[in-house]
Amino acid sequence: MVPGKLAIVVPCYNEQEVLPQSLSVLQKVLQQLQSQQQISADSQIVFVDDGSQDQTWSLISQFSQTNANVAGIKLSRNFGHQNALLAGLSTVSDADFIVTIDSDLQDDPQVIAQMVQQYYAGAEVVYGVRNNRDSDSRFKRTTAECFYKFMNFLGVKLVPDSADFRLLSQRAAQVLLDYPERNLFLRGLVPLVGFPSAKVYYRRQPRAAGVSKYPLFKMLHLALDGITSFSVAPIKLIMGLGLVIVAVSLFLLIYTIIQKIRGDVVSGWSSLMISIWGLGGIQLICISVIGEYIAKIFNEVKRRPRFTIEKNLYHKQKHEGKND
Repeated sequence: MVPGKLAIVVPCYNEQEVLPQSLSVLQKVLQQLQSQQQISADSQIVFVDDGSQDQTWSLISQFSQTNANVAGIKLSRNFGHQNALLAGLSTVSDADFIVTIDSDLQDDPQVIAQMVQQYYAGAEVVYGVRNNRDSDSRFKRTTAECFYKFMNFLGVKLVPDSADFRLLSQRAAQVLLDYPERNLFLRGLVPLVGFPSAKVYYRRQPRAAGVSKYPLFKMLHLALDGITSFSVAPIKLIMGLGLVIVAVSLFLLIYTIIQKIRGDVVSGWSSLMISIWGLGGIQLICISVIGEYIAKIFNEVKRRPRFTIEKNLYHKQKHEGKND
């Protein structure tokens, strides 16, 4: 068996605290796989700087100058984690298979070896799946479980407890890049590729350094993107909710007429105010959900680039290698 070329794509955003440690750990993984002849000698770690404001890019540039197996891509601004992953995938088009992993070392890099084994066994997509959520708060565990159940209810095929730590064959990566949508939710798109897949399980670790780039607000936004990008069920639920409200309104109308005939009329300022505010809130929610879909359509039809690469040390390294 001829060992294939592996590219480890690592999106980074303001990660100067953890980056040296990430490089050290990933280098050891790369060296181990090379010594076992699982990957070729020109395999690389490719850091994607997603418009960082700190010294992230300076560190990546230093790494690439001192290590032939390290490369970097700098995006012109912050395009978001999902777009940074796509930028990395589009750049490493000469790799036989690609692993994507975040730079915070919470996903266990040691299981990359198991992913490579699964690739050679025939899997073109290998998911890194958490074997437990003990490190999460009760709130995060509960909301994550509800999210996966709700997505399954909507008919969206997700791999539970799997994020963006995965291996893709070059063929699977190219198919993924062919999906043209700008509203990205890769956890939902990757299963649509449809090639043979496998799972490897690992225990998620606390962040090695720095702060999380996915606080509660961003997590909720990502979940909303996942729901609205893959299903129109919320719009159908709105219609169902509207029908229920109309039915309740008719019931109350009939009840009011009966009470009027009986002469049992009681002025209800409180119930009136509650009804007005309740229905007003429901209407605003419904309009917001519809507006979310319209906004997605607006973003899609503009067809703007999903990312812009300002500097590409990956291509530079390949070119210099050929000249040597």
